[in-house]
Amino acid sequence: MDIQAPPNAPSIWVIGDVHGCVDSLDALLARPEIADDPHCRLWFVGDLINRGPDSAATLRRVMALGERATVVLGNHDLRALGIAAGCIRPGRRDTLDELFASPDAHELLHWLRQRPLMHVEAGHVLVHAGIYPSWDVRTAQALADEAQAPLRGDRWRAVMHALHGGSPRAWSPKLHGDSRLRFIVGAFTRMRLCSRDGAMALGAKATPGHWPQGTLPWFDVPGRACVDTPILFGHWATLGLLVRRDVTCLDTGCVTGGVLTALRVADRKLLQVGAEALQV
Repeated sequence: MDIQAPPNAPSIWVIGDVHGCVDSLDALLARPEIADDPHCRLWFVGDLINRGPDSAATLRRVMALGERATVVLGNHDLRALGIAAGCIRPGRRDTLDELFASPDAHELLHWLRQRPLMHVEAGHVLVHAGIYPSWDVRTAQALADEAQAPLRGDRWRAVMHALHGGSPRAWSPKLHGDSRLRFIVGAFTRMRLCSRDGAMALGAKATPGHWPQGTLPWFDVPGRACVDTPILFGHWATLGLLVRRDVTCLDTGCVTGGVLTALRVADRKLLQVGAEALQV
């Protein structure tokens, strides 16, 4: 799989979990490193919406970027689709009423569910939570394509219902039906910790230094198949900013009082905006 960037390719900025914080997103996009480069690409690690104040406005802003924007689905994006499909009841931390009440809600949700679970380009992989340790890039891409296809179809509401239920902890190519779909989507959008043999611990406390004995971050599982391909992800605010050769986490807790972070892929330059940037 050829994923290297072509010569003279536009700059790529990868942006962490926005969670409906459109003012923070606007402040980040107004930074001269981005605003003065109209050809740069903007990759979003997912969780564009929910928990923050302006989910609809965030979707409109990213949609307006057109082909400059690449977005992968996060668990909160899928939660919004699940609520819209009627298979999840809104919780006290959900902030989606204004999205569902918007006159363009159908268009916004349709656009959202067309987003992929995984994007591969310029020698990097973009996902929300991670790549399951035993999957190489080719396998992960095939499974992402398999799972996202029904989400994009006319029966997407039934697919959202199928996503809610128990899931196996470990992958097997022999998984089929709803269990297979739930495992694939869970790995791409919810995974943080695994056992050393690769079993996912989706419900485990994931604060560094406090995770359960026998678990470790998915990217530190011995023998991980994608170790030679840098993976860009979010989803893990308690982990926060992590920049390594093989993995980069960009969820820096914007919606809970942290900052919104962007990283330029070519040189690992960082941009961050927080509440103080919105008061200027």
